[in-house]
Amino acid sequence: MKPKIYVTRKLEACVKEKLEMYCEVSMWGREDLPVPKEVLMKEVSQVEGLYCLLTETIDKEIISLAPNLKVISNMAVGYNNIDLEEAKKHSIIVTNTPPDILTETTADLTFALLMATARRIVEAVDYIKTNQWLTWSPPMQLTGRDIYGATLGIIGMGRIGSALARRAKGFKMNVVYHNRNRRPRHEKELGVHYLEWEELLKTSDYICVLVPYSEETKNLIAEKEFSLMKDTCILINTSRGGIVKEDALYHALTNQQIWAAGLDVFEQEPIDSTNRFVSLPNVVTLPHIGSASVETRLKMEEVAAKNLLRVLQDKPPLYRVV
Repeated sequence: MKPKIYVTRKLEACVKEKLEMYCEVSMWGREDLPVPKEVLMKEVSQVEGLYCLLTETIDKEIISLAPNLKVISNMAVGYNNIDLEEAKKHSIIVTNTPPDILTETTADLTFALLMATARRIVEAVDYIKTNQWLTWSPPMQLTGRDIYGATLGIIGMGRIGSALARRAKGFKMNVVYHNRNRRPRHEKELGVHYLEWEELLKTSDYICVLVPYSEETKNLIAEKEFSLMKDTCILINTSRGGIVKEDALYHALTNQQIWAAGLDVFEQEPIDSTNRFVSLPNVVTLPHIGSASVETRLKMEEVAAKNLLRVLQDKPPLYRVV
């Protein structure tokens, strides 16, 4: 008899078919909305495998309703949506997708967001859509900030940070970084320079946040940090919401402490058109699309499926969290 699994979001047909070769698959059929908790609570009661996303909170209550559950396969690098301690208590294996799958794609998005924010691309598009373009613009109309030759401060010189540094070097940017541990190899290979925390905040024209979310990094960028930044600084966050304290960011943006921000992540997601950042002209908001390329998302789906199948076949998963 095939083991039963539940998938919390509609998958590509090729991935679903592979799962169906070995499992009895039930799947939430929508792409646009996460599975309601009451549906998830019902579905997990019979399954041995759960294939989920960051949008699902797999907490003590959910786990207590799944007596047969052997594996939780998270289709994401992060796993703060899962109660790991509770999973361990029930001998449930938790897996994720490796960060190298989405490294280059997220670095692409980060640099694209930096450029869009610096050059006011979204504002310029809306300028045409609202019929404001009546003639060649006055000298300072829709003027942005130069990227070529500017100083980029990277917070978190991991895989994505180093990939971003490579892109920035193509624009002759002066790349500086701060990391929990200094990276001499990156300094030599990429030509980046380590700076102490406050020095990076004071000297960077652009600051990109690329650290994982944890209790240590929660509100890493808050009132004090914004007070140290240049009033021409542009902040880009493509890591996780909550690393940048949103109240402090809003104050900094509306009181000209910094020039602009590009945000792909938020403390509470999703946001809608009533969110306070959406109405600010000096903010570019995106719906958490850092890894959203066709190629990368398909790889993530495939790896999450392999992780789940290997556990159910009594094999070690490719990428295990606990």
